[in-house]
Amino acid sequence: MKKIIFALGFILNSFLTLNAQEISKNAIGVRIGGGNGTGGEISYQKALGNSNRLEIDLGLANEFTNFKATGLYQWVWKLEDKLNWYAGAGAGLVSAGTTGIYAAGVVGIEYNFDTPILLSVDYRPEIGIAGGLNGINSNIALAVRYQF
Repeated sequence: MKKIIFALGFILNSFLTLNAQEISKNAIGVRIGGGNGTGGEISYQKALGNSNRLEIDLGLANEFTNFKATGLYQWVWKLEDKLNWYAGAGAGLVSAGTTGIYAAGVVGIEYNFDTPILLSVDYRPEIGIAGGLNGINSNIALAVRYQF
């Protein structure tokens, strides 16, 4: 039994090592989407390892009286040389008349250019937990970020 567990652990570790890639330590830019979001958001990503990162987005609407802040933990996998896909989960806070809390997920694809530009398209479903949020909201967005 110990040999089987060791073999499975070795195979899993080898698989994760083969799929790991370098992601930029920091990236900042804009995320522009539709749906029930604020439309545009300032987006910041911070690497937490070789294939994990934290993304924080802040959107402002209605002459800066309403805001939407989202934090997501993401896992990143390599598809091709400069093409990655990612998925993650997190939560956020929104103020649109009343304050609300929501849970969010994300799945997307990104292309890392030879220049320090990162272009991505993602889908983010959100479900209201507390406050004035009801049901499921979602948006699709295009993001352009500068990596440093």
